[in-house]
Amino acid sequence: MTQLLVVFAGLPGVGKSTLAGQVGVALGAAVLTVDPIERALARHGLTGPGSGQAGYDALAGLAEVQLGLGTSVVVDAANPAAGTRGLWFELAERAGVPLRLIEVYCGDEAELRRRVEARHAADPLAPTWEQTRQRGTGYEPLIGPRLVVDTTIPIDPLPAILRYLT
Repeated sequence: MTQLLVVFAGLPGVGKSTLAGQVGVALGAAVLTVDPIERALARHGLTGPGSGQAGYDALAGLAEVQLGLGTSVVVDAANPAAGTRGLWFELAERAGVPLRLIEVYCGDEAELRRRVEARHAADPLAPTWEQTRQRGTGYEPLIGPRLVVDTTIPIDPLPAILRYLT
């Protein structure tokens, strides 16, 4: 299979991490997640303006290393703003690999709330429902070629995702 840069986008709790992991296994790709980077920055007091971009820059650096080694990369991050997403277009161009964007959402707000609250209960560092709603107000939907996946549809999206990637 051709080396790829696969980038997931969407709010917390929509199912990005689950799908990114499944895609990573299916492709034999490195799965890189922004959450541990953001948590490490926060542990060192690096929060506030610019810290989110710093996390994404670190994630892009790790992705670039893997792409340089010939490994496909799956990025698991909210990618809420067009400016942040520009990293991935630039990286794909520098690395000479195709970029595939996958926007994930949960079309049932009650289900999304249930997922977010369950995740927060299991991991107090995960966003609360109110934080997720707040993030939703600033989320800029992707524009352009991408696959859009609603994780509330009772059909396994993995086969369609893998078809999109090939």
